[in-house]
Amino acid sequence: MSNSKVSLPVIRRLPRYFRYITELKASGKTRVSSSQLAIFMGSTPSQVRQDFNCFGGFGQQGIGYSVDLLYDEIEHLLFPNNHIDAVLIGAGSLGATIANFVLTETEGVNLKAIFDNNPNIIGKNMSNIKIFDVNTLVNYCKENKPDLIIICIPKSGAEELAPIIVETGVKGLWNFSHYDFSVYDKSLIVENVHLRDSLMALSYRINHVEEE
Repeated sequence: MSNSKVSLPVIRRLPRYFRYITELKASGKTRVSSSQLAIFMGSTPSQVRQDFNCFGGFGQQGIGYSVDLLYDEIEHLLFPNNHIDAVLIGAGSLGATIANFVLTETEGVNLKAIFDNNPNIIGKNMSNIKIFDVNTLVNYCKENKPDLIIICIPKSGAEELAPIIVETGVKGLWNFSHYDFSVYDKSLIVENVHLRDSLMALSYRINHVEEE
C-alpha cells in the first residue's frame, strides 16, 4: 500500500473507521459496505472509497469490505510496530486522568513512566506507573527510547521544559499544554489537544442551534 502522500484529514478519519470496525468485529459482523461506513462517518460512500484508495483499497466493488481485513489493515496503519511506548509529564489531576485513559481505553500505546517535579510524589506510583523526577527525563528517554511524550502540564511549565523535551529525541508529542513546541523543533510531530476550544465550540453551537 502506498500512503506516502495521505492528507491529514484522511489520517484523522482512520481512528473513527477503526472504532466502528472494532465494534462490528466484536458483534460478529463479517462484511460492511461503503454505504454503511458512510452513515457512521457522516460522509458519502464515495468519500469512504476515496479514503481507502489512499492505501490501495480494501474491498471489491459490489461485495463490500471484509471486517477482519479492514480491522487488520487499519490497525497496521495506525500501529505498524504493534505498539508505541509513551511517557507522561505531569502527575496532577489531568495527568492522572490521561494516564488512566491510556492504560484502560487505548490500544497500541504502552505507558512506561510518569515524570513530575513535585518531590512529595516522586518515587510513588500513579495508576501503577512509577513517578520519576522530571530532571531525569532526558536520560530515561535516551536509555529507553520511547516514541511519544504526553504533556499534561500548564503552558508555562511546558515552555520551560521545551528545550529538554526536544533533547529527548522522541518522535511525537500528545500535547495538552497549549504551548507551541514547533518554536524549538519544527520536525516534531505534535498532536495538540485543546479541551477549552472544544468546549467553547460546543457552547457556540448550543447557543446558535437555530442558525445551524
